[in-house]
Amino acid sequence: MQKLLVPIDGSDYSDAAVREVIKRAQTAGGIELHLLNVQPRIFAEETLVYMPADRIDTYYYDQGSKALASAERLLKEAGVAFTSHRAVGPVAETIVEKARDLGCDGIVMGTQGRGKILGTLLGSVSLKVLQLSEVPVTLLRSDRRA
Repeated sequence: MQKLLVPIDGSDYSDAAVREVIKRAQTAGGIELHLLNVQPRIFAEETLVYMPADRIDTYYYDQGSKALASAERLLKEAGVAFTSHRAVGPVAETIVEKARDLGCDGIVMGTQGRGKILGTLLGSVSLKVLQLSEVPVTLLRSDRRA
């Protein structure tokens, strides 16, 4: 059984990756699917002194749930089983670490397809995942421009 990780950011690009995985699951079968939303840390350490930890955790959980909603809906409608995960940290590094921790055979992710120059200037998450990953990474570009 192939185990895949699909990073989800709530965009049309991550929905394109989910649609591709649905096709694979329906034709190949035997896919163990894991969705992952990674929220980058946005609170400075100084604010942590004044804000209760449970409030920060709730914020990140809620943001992750919003981002995962569309992908989860697509998979439920297609009847494809999955497990959702949420994490907080540096996005690309956390994706690669989660794939390693889960023992995934590959990562399937959507990309905006900005190209080498613009992607490099903007610090493309997909480019960094490609550089760090020890498993194959499939990048899919959405037909729809966001």
